[in-house]
Amino acid sequence: MDKFILKNIEKWSSPPFSDEIIAEIDKLKKNKNELFDSFYKNLEFGTGGMRGLMGVGTNRLNKYTIGKNAQGICNYINENFNKISNKVVIAYDCRNNSKFFASIVSNVFSANSIKAYLFPSICPTPILSFAVKKIGCICGIVITASHNPPEYNGFKVYWKNGGQIVPPEDRLLSNYINRIDYSEIKFEKKSDLIEKVDEEVNNEFISLCLKNGLNKKVNNRSNIKIIFTALHGTAAKIVPKLLNKAGYNSALYVKSQMNPDGNFSTVKSPNPENVESLTLAIKLANKEDAKMVIGTDPDADRLGVAVRDFNNKIILLNGNQLMILVFNYLLEQKSNNQKLNKKSFIASTIVSTPMVERIAEYYNIDCKLSLTGFKWIAKMIDENPNQKFIAGGEESYGLMIGDYIRDKDSITASLVAYEMMCYYREKNSSIFNELINLYLKHGFYKEKLISIIKKGKSGKEEISKIIEKYRKNHPKSIGDSNIRFFSDYFHSQRLDIENKKIKKINLPKSNVIEFETVNGYKLILRPSGTEPKIKMYISVNAFLESKDMYDEVNDILEKKISQIIDEINI
Repeated sequence: MDKFILKNIEKWSSPPFSDEIIAEIDKLKKNKNELFDSFYKNLEFGTGGMRGLMGVGTNRLNKYTIGKNAQGICNYINENFNKISNKVVIAYDCRNNSKFFASIVSNVFSANSIKAYLFPSICPTPILSFAVKKIGCICGIVITASHNPPEYNGFKVYWKNGGQIVPPEDRLLSNYINRIDYSEIKFEKKSDLIEKVDEEVNNEFISLCLKNGLNKKVNNRSNIKIIFTALHGTAAKIVPKLLNKAGYNSALYVKSQMNPDGNFSTVKSPNPENVESLTLAIKLANKEDAKMVIGTDPDADRLGVAVRDFNNKIILLNGNQLMILVFNYLLEQKSNNQKLNKKSFIASTIVSTPMVERIAEYYNIDCKLSLTGFKWIAKMIDENPNQKFIAGGEESYGLMIGDYIRDKDSITASLVAYEMMCYYREKNSSIFNELINLYLKHGFYKEKLISIIKKGKSGKEEISKIIEKYRKNHPKSIGDSNIRFFSDYFHSQRLDIENKKIKKINLPKSNVIEFETVNGYKLILRPSGTEPKIKMYISVNAFLESKDMYDEVNDILEKKISQIIDEINI
């Protein structure tokens, strides 16, 4: 075991670390692999904060690693901003230890003379984003690991615009955190500087959801059977209130999954991207002949939507399909009332479906693309004050509708999805039918994300090697279509292989590479910012002549995707 690890273990085996921590380390010594992984590095403050396994050690989430993050942020705020007016707001989800970690964070901020507003119970991430601006805080923190398995938790940081931190704050905060010694953490709270967040914040958020999500053209909601599941998460606290106020009196809930539970006892994974997580909801939908199923993840920032196809079978829409449906629906409503132009924009990410750009062109509005993550979409709103932001989305089952919050928001998006279903139903159509209409109009685009887990230090090194391999040795074709463009987002260059011209990419540097063929197929490789994974995004497309051809063309595209997966073989 190298000196760095031994030094970490020795340091954590004496004060200021508690007797409980020291006892846990003694237990860990019986499992050298676990001991190594717990101490071989410091848990990184990365994409919007920190996420990892809970437990003892520098590479785990615990009182001390959480406290170190909070102390570093306190030092940054106190050294760079007006101490008198500094305020933060802190929320937590349903996960094991989330309430405990949130209490630690509020204690540290108060100990550093920063007013801390703490939500009194579990809170969806979108409401935390809203509360940052509503209360006028410089910073917001939510304790959550989003859709990760039960053994994970996280520390997600928001800045004063309500969005997750972006440069330069992310780098500056990271520098301050890395300079903190564990002995410098102030854990002793000042009770007079900790205040509970008022229920009015939740109520105002619901009012804004209704304002932004309700469609005045929908005539009947009361007898429409819809299914909702919170997958044991925070949405259970607010979605029933929202749907009741909206008039969905026949809404049905998966009762066993509306109880917050950090062990997520009825699902293998609390991730609505996986249709397996919606098994109970779909079973209930079939029993009740319901029209739509929606499930949200533990912190309620992403959602899965399942609808009935032409055979009346319930199928899960992927994130790209949901995004283009919602974008088209919102733009259709707006175009009926006003003339759209480039003063309005929608936003998405480079790993999402190219259909977003086709839809923007159709409605004559601007479409902006960013790196992966809604923090970049939030940044776009601030950077373009003369343009009206309509909606943002990405393939990872996330939507942001309106700008009153600045992150993924499954709560408003759920209401919009139900409204969209009712609207098309009253026009003798359906969600699935409208999806096929979009393919007829703009081309049939089909995407797939492959995530491959590479755990530990060796896994991280392997991910870097894979990306570097394809950065240096380009494939000549993917899916029988020749490569035309190679984009390297780390070096900010887009190479036109045919014309041998290089164009600058005006986005922040990121370890992402992209291949695009003459037919518009795309292959993107990048490491996950929150999990030990390498992600491969594939997009293929074809012309769809008629609805009758849907199954045939879908099979063709599915085979092209399988071919590309076999070719890359990572």
